[in-house]
Amino acid sequence: MAEAQQLQLHFMEAEEANSSTESVSQRTVLFRPAQNYMIRWLRIALYIIFGICGQTAATLLTRLYYEKGGTSKWVGTLVQVVGFPILLPYYYIARRKDITPNSTTTAVKTKPPSLLLLVCVYVFLGLLVAGNGYLYSVGFEYLPLSTVALISASQLAFNAFFSYFLNSQKFTPFIINSLILVTISSVLLLVNNSSERPSGVSKGKYVLGFICTILGTATYGLTLASQQLAFRKVLKKQSFKVVMDLIIYQSLIASIATSIGFFASGDWKLLKGEMDGFAPGKVSYVMTLLWTAIAWEVSIFGGVALVFELSALFANVIGALGLPITPIAAMIVFHDKMSGVKGIAMVLAIWGFVSYAYQQYLDDRELIAETKTASEVSQA
Repeated sequence: MAEAQQLQLHFMEAEEANSSTESVSQRTVLFRPAQNYMIRWLRIALYIIFGICGQTAATLLTRLYYEKGGTSKWVGTLVQVVGFPILLPYYYIARRKDITPNSTTTAVKTKPPSLLLLVCVYVFLGLLVAGNGYLYSVGFEYLPLSTVALISASQLAFNAFFSYFLNSQKFTPFIINSLILVTISSVLLLVNNSSERPSGVSKGKYVLGFICTILGTATYGLTLASQQLAFRKVLKKQSFKVVMDLIIYQSLIASIATSIGFFASGDWKLLKGEMDGFAPGKVSYVMTLLWTAIAWEVSIFGGVALVFELSALFANVIGALGLPITPIAAMIVFHDKMSGVKGIAMVLAIWGFVSYAYQQYLDDRELIAETKTASEVSQA
């Protein structure tokens, strides 16, 4: 009888271990590798570099386009989404080799999503990306680049809001502190930045640019949270190929939607005159748009890869990490003013990032401990 009770107790422990493992899996958004910890974080570091460098270069080049004579918001939007063909060679390799973030983990057999569901997911994400690009184009045209960059810090709060409802994001004191700090930094800019309106921009256009930039940050936060939900609920396969699928197809949909707006608005008729009037010359006009498209795609690749590896909120925090770089670069290249208010806003944004990054560090330590305990109990 005692042996039977002990046997039953072992079964109960095994079941608890399985449930513990499942809870760990749910908290990790997608499938975290259990081994090769340093290799995984080196890969994540590479994605962070792609995201930050791509974002900084893309915002500078977009502002250069408007500074030197560009006027079309649809062109500014189009270059944000049409660069995906540069990823096609890697996409082909990913399909051939079926690259996975953790080759030692046994794949979970799940029923593949229907074609209709996949189409709906990609169309929804593509339209979000297109709308986000247009809103930011308005901001780039009417606001100083440093202001746009610092307002974008509020996307962390928007993403946390959407992640709470879509992905059951847990709020710890460090995350709450991070959200409060970046929100305060954005409010400071909103209250004190009206004196830095660019020359030739009316007050109405300045306010429009501010509103569109805030809406753009909200849309971006919703996009990342929706991508995380798609990875978790629809694209369940443990393969980096699904990342490439999402990037390629959402960019394709966004390109089609933006192209429709570009031709429907009649902006295509203005391209020749815009090219002729571009201050550095026609070749510089083409090269500016080309490298802007490439930089945006590098940034998108890094962001989506971070969503896959960790979470939408972490990807958004990495975007906030680029805040100290873009305003300083804008001050050097475009002579944007770096006022005391902007300096305070920057410090608050960096402080918010450090707070969230520390929470991510604590989560990883807890995850490793729980995974190790669950594995030991399961083996016992």
